[in-house]
Amino acid sequence: MPSEAAIPDKDEFKIGEVCEMAGVKPFVLRYWETEFPELAPAKGAGGQRTYTRADVQLILTVLFVLSQLALCAGGI
Repeated sequence: MPSEAAIPDKDEFKIGEVCEMAGVKPFVLRYWETEFPELAPAKGAGGQRTYTRADVQLILTVLFVLSQLALCAGGI
């Protein structure tokens, strides 16, 4: 399983930061939001997504599971 140590020590992350940690493009995260109801980042007034540590952990877990199953989802 993904390590909590891979996540920087802060509580909120912008989509670009999460993409860099996960190694995916922003459209992949936006697609996963439609596929996984648990993944629901807050959106500010300008529509900027703000991911929590729990969101990032979920994203890394999904990525881990997909890699273990050798599946392709959302252009990974």
